[in-house]
Amino acid sequence: MNALTPLSPGAVTPVSGCSTTPVVQERGQREVFCGLTGIVWLHRKIQDAFFLVVGSRTCAHLVQSAAGVMIFAEPRFATAILDERDLAGIADIDDELDRVVGRLLERRPEIKLLFLVGSCPSEVIKIDLKRAAQRQSRIHSPRARVLSYSGSGIETTFTQGEDACLASLVPVLPDEPANAPHSLLVVGSLADVVEDQFARLFDELGIAPCTFLPMRRATDFPPVGPNTSYVLAQPFLGDTSRALEERGAKRIAAPFPLGAEGTTLWLRAIADAFGVSPELFEKVTAPGRARAMQALSHSKGMLAGKRMFMFPDSQLEVPLARFLSRELDVEMIEVGTPYLHREHMAPELALLPEGLRIVEGQHVDNQLDRCRAARPDLTLCGLGLANPLEAEGMSTKWSIELIFTPIQGYEQAGDLAELFARPLNRRTRLEV
Repeated sequence: MNALTPLSPGAVTPVSGCSTTPVVQERGQREVFCGLTGIVWLHRKIQDAFFLVVGSRTCAHLVQSAAGVMIFAEPRFATAILDERDLAGIADIDDELDRVVGRLLERRPEIKLLFLVGSCPSEVIKIDLKRAAQRQSRIHSPRARVLSYSGSGIETTFTQGEDACLASLVPVLPDEPANAPHSLLVVGSLADVVEDQFARLFDELGIAPCTFLPMRRATDFPPVGPNTSYVLAQPFLGDTSRALEERGAKRIAAPFPLGAEGTTLWLRAIADAFGVSPELFEKVTAPGRARAMQALSHSKGMLAGKRMFMFPDSQLEVPLARFLSRELDVEMIEVGTPYLHREHMAPELALLPEGLRIVEGQHVDNQLDRCRAARPDLTLCGLGLANPLEAEGMSTKWSIELIFTPIQGYEQAGDLAELFARPLNRRTRLEV
């Protein structure tokens, strides 16, 4: 395993790697899910929120199929289906939404936060969900707050649904009190177990107060203001980041907490921002770092030296490439990402192998041609490409699985490596 980057105080990453590497931009046919998919993990995270999609039967089928909710459970999402009367302008959409929302909140009194989620159909016919949400909030306040955001798949990828959702929350976050202490806000959906692990580490480092966005309860809106420092836990939150900075919060630049090295550098950047001594930082993080490196060794034998191709899908691709290349010695052939936020990705780009081919955007036919020509040992891609590539004899990993699985932090580093080793192990067993 490669040695970890030296953690000198005040320096998160060295200026090297792919920091100045030209990025190839492609524009063409895309193969991605839409932002409605974000509801699948967001409705589990915010435990008293409800997501009402204003869309078609196709939207309803997508969310229901992706969520895989048991028939005995009552989910916290639904679809207000647009039919021919709505599309023809015969029905008054405001009256229809008032009726649906009223019935929903009457039936589900535990709902404290309701999101009206736009879709491709609702945007095409120009339904003003923002105005509708403001009206519904006035009607149902203080019983429930109603917000809106777009989950449309037009020119977006599926993780941008979370970005739009969190960005809609930022304007309603309370102002931090006058003379508030320096506080930390961790931004991006994390599994509850991962959030608890990070909260314990921050407590041991003496970093407080610390809050998380999204919050688990709609009543626990974290305050924000000039004394708030925020750090991204997910790399696809550009709109949310901009909204927080408009509220006065300051971003802590760091790699993302994937693997032993990524988690250490992420925590180090936070610790530096809050004046934690190097001695305390080492004492608190050393046990977790050692466990993570030990866990990674179990998969390294299978992954070291393997060649990998990444299709653009989730915007996790650049941090994953850093993790795989530096901690598991995987050779990256091409790293595709739907969108590359140069500022947020700067610490990650500095750690990537120099000269690596990075592609922003997608022309799926051209990328398939390059992948087939390279014949990688493993391909990271969306569900729509995985089965055809498997039929051609290639091993694949579904990129969407990395969103649904806890992968951040020291304790999950081994699980993250195992997700990539598993397809190779499976093919090895099948070939025997």
